[in-house]
Amino acid sequence: MNTVLFSLGSNLGSRLDVLSQATLLIGQHIGDVVKKSSVYETSAWGINDQPDFLNMAIEVNSKLSPLEILEQVNAIEKQLGRVRFEKWGMRKIDIDILFYNDMVIETLELNIPHPHLQERKFVLIPLNEIAGDYVHPLLNESVCKLLDQCKDELGVKLCKTEVI
Repeated sequence: MNTVLFSLGSNLGSRLDVLSQATLLIGQHIGDVVKKSSVYETSAWGINDQPDFLNMAIEVNSKLSPLEILEQVNAIEKQLGRVRFEKWGMRKIDIDILFYNDMVIETLELNIPHPHLQERKFVLIPLNEIAGDYVHPLLNESVCKLLDQCKDELGVKLCKTEVI
């Protein structure tokens, strides 16, 4: 069984419902969702002139390979109405694969660990809640330590503590 950590975000539509639907579909098509963080609200990163995001992290036990997971993630995003038209633009759902066990994968279609997770508090704060001791295989630092070192100044506030 493989441990996969994901970041989920939404800033269009009924954001909380979209995160809930994404979590459910991941559980149906990728593997057992074993941990879920609280939901956090943050300003958009990259392009500021758009609605705030809701973000969360989940841990999944999966039998799928990284490429099979990427294929399922893309299908789930499409099913939930994601349209890719602008990098860092508004989106109904964004699902990022942060870690897959302690593997390092660098291809044109997939990078694991996610190459920018250590720069983004909206990823690190929910991830720290469910996997603070998880060690980044390239940076050799725990998620908790990466959060302490993160210079991202975007505000991230707790939105909902109930697990979806």
